Amino acid sequence: MAFTRIVILVTLLLNFLGSTLLGQTQSSTKKDIDKLIYKASKLRESGNFEKSLLITRIALRKAIFIKNNELIAKNYNVVASNYNELMEFDKAIFYYNKALIFANLTSNDSIKERINNNLGNMYCFEKKKYEKGIEFYKKALEYSKAIPDSSQMALTNLNITWAYFDIGRFRNGKYNLDFLNRFHNKHEDSSTIVIRKMLNGMYYSYSKENDKADKYFLEAIKIGQEQNNKSDLSYAHLEYSKFLLKQKAYKEAYENLSLYNRLTEEMFAEVKSVKANIAGVNFELDEYKRAIDKIESEKYLQYKSLKKSRLIVLLFVIVLFVLLLFLNSLIKNNKYRRKSNLDLMHANKELIIANKKAEELSHLKTQFVSTISHELRTPLYGVVGITDLLLEEHQELATSPHLNSLKFSARYLLSLVNDILQINKMDENKIVLERLTFNILDELNMIKNSLSFIAQKNKNTIYIDVDPTIPESLIGDKLRFAQIFMNLVSNALKFTNNGEVWIVVKQTKIKGNIHTLEFSVEDNGIGIAPIDKDKIFDKFVQVGRKEIDYQGTGLGLSIVKRLLELFGSTISVESELGKGTVFRFAIDFEYDKVKATEIINDIDINLTFGQTFNVLIVEDNLINQVITKKTIERNNYSCTVVEDGYAALEILNTEVFDVILMDINMPLINGFETSRRIRQNGIETPIIALTAFDKNEITEEAIAAGMNDIIVKPFEPLQLFKIINCLIQNAKSVV
Repeated sequence: MAFTRIVILVTLLLNFLGSTLLGQTQSSTKKDIDKLIYKASKLRESGNFEKSLLITRIALRKAIFIKNNELIAKNYNVVASNYNELMEFDKAIFYYNKALIFANLTSNDSIKERINNNLGNMYCFEKKKYEKGIEFYKKALEYSKAIPDSSQMALTNLNITWAYFDIGRFRNGKYNLDFLNRFHNKHEDSSTIVIRKMLNGMYYSYSKENDKADKYFLEAIKIGQEQNNKSDLSYAHLEYSKFLLKQKAYKEAYENLSLYNRLTEEMFAEVKSVKANIAGVNFELDEYKRAIDKIESEKYLQYKSLKKSRLIVLLFVIVLFVLLLFLNSLIKNNKYRRKSNLDLMHANKELIIANKKAEELSHLKTQFVSTISHELRTPLYGVVGITDLLLEEHQELATSPHLNSLKFSARYLLSLVNDILQINKMDENKIVLERLTFNILDELNMIKNSLSFIAQKNKNTIYIDVDPTIPESLIGDKLRFAQIFMNLVSNALKFTNNGEVWIVVKQTKIKGNIHTLEFSVEDNGIGIAPIDKDKIFDKFVQVGRKEIDYQGTGLGLSIVKRLLELFGSTISVESELGKGTVFRFAIDFEYDKVKATEIINDIDINLTFGQTFNVLIVEDNLINQVITKKTIERNNYSCTVVEDGYAALEILNTEVFDVILMDINMPLINGFETSRRIRQNGIETPIIALTAFDKNEITEEAIAAGMNDIIVKPFEPLQLFKIINCLIQNAKSVV
């Protein structure tokens, strides 16, 4: 039976080969090729990219054979449109340019207009090369004037308006928007109405006519929802969120941004699924592209080879039948073994799918961590910076426990955010403890003051008992130490009412310069049930929430356990329901009077060389601009602030600076690209990346862009000035 099926398959294959070869010797008509192109276009619009590309391949071969430049241009345009839909933008641009070459050999203004418009879309919205893309749009508009169907002119006007608005050139795009608004009844259809409404909203947002802007944005979103047009609807939500953010409607802005992200992820998932199904077709088209190039230069030789193909086919048939006889015997002998192999392949496919899903989840987690890290560090930079400014400008508040507690709490929150977001790095032992001098009693008192509002809320009293034999200055990671106690003490206060919380520190052992301290945090609160003791150190676990919602993430004790592991310690718990809980652990700290003095002396560095340095700050966030500028000017440096990369490039053409502080995440042009262009212009001024991104995530790209160092916000001013002075000194020594 299997052999019979193979014979039938071979017969059909030979018939197909024969008909194909015969067909290639006959001249296909323009009408037949146009039908194939139309069918391929419809298949692309319906999302059947695989079949669309295959049909285009056949049509392209026929068009090249009859040497019809217009049909060749149309085919390449369809191929490029498929790759555009699949987000393979480099391939799309390649084939659009190929199409334009052949289109320019014709007198068909319509196809020239369409291809120029498509290239404008590629460079403006996918490659973000707006100037180049706008030039293509302008060419498209010139061709559209000679086309009876003015709907193409409307579409190009829509695209060029969007491009101008994206780069903030609203005045340039106003003329094109006016054209759309005047003739929308004549030209507009369901594919353009959402974007036209959105563009009107963007313009009125720019001109501060907020009521009109809000009206147009809501109309765009409503129509997009009715049409279920995910692409246009997603952009409407994105631009509306920007408008709402300007109006300080943060909640609504966040909701619209979330809708944009969800729609984008859905579209990306759909395209990714389709791309996976046509991977083989892409490979075939790449191979065929090379074959087409050869056909274009060697048509005559190819025609001669076709005459000899019948003999080749005949020989192929003879050889194939011999092979089929041998194959038939192999099929019979390996029937049972093949079944086992199929089962194994099925299991392997499931494993590959599971592995891909795990990789995708890991990537999403990394992306989430990076995004949250950046979004949280930015406002924390504002809190820490403004607190420093208050202390600097109002020295009478220097002794205020409230302001000092605010500053400490902000810095603790930053440390907590970093540890929570990088808890996966703890598993890989990538966190290294710092060596700083600190006083145990001072740290505990600061923690007590910071948590006083929780204590007052639950009517609790915090007591601190520190062994007087403990040295005043110990060396260790005081931020990690503080984080441990913030978690333990806040937990104790949260689960205690009208009670007491005791923090007890005893020195239990001294060996050389290592002092072993035993810590305990004790409360007389609700206690922990025996069944829950083994769970409390797990992630996202909360116990005792049946009657009262104590809130919290359930990460506190998990982080405490991980941090103590970094200190080489473990934690124990004793508890009884209704009587309270005691947590105990021990940590080794170093006491070395000489080293402590060295660390303190290292801090007292000379921040200047008796000179006034000229600093350029490139930062789009207004609060961050104020904080960074104030911080720089407090050190008697002169300071200039610009809001984006283009402004930085412009001012560097006329002014000289000693150092540049460069934000990374900026609109229009990011910090990496700005730095790259600065270096391309021959400017060697040191560049420091001043960013809220995790340093490990951007180091490689920062170096490639020509940056000299990275400092993560929030930062200690002392650290910033030390890096600035070091880079300036190195730059001057080179000169």
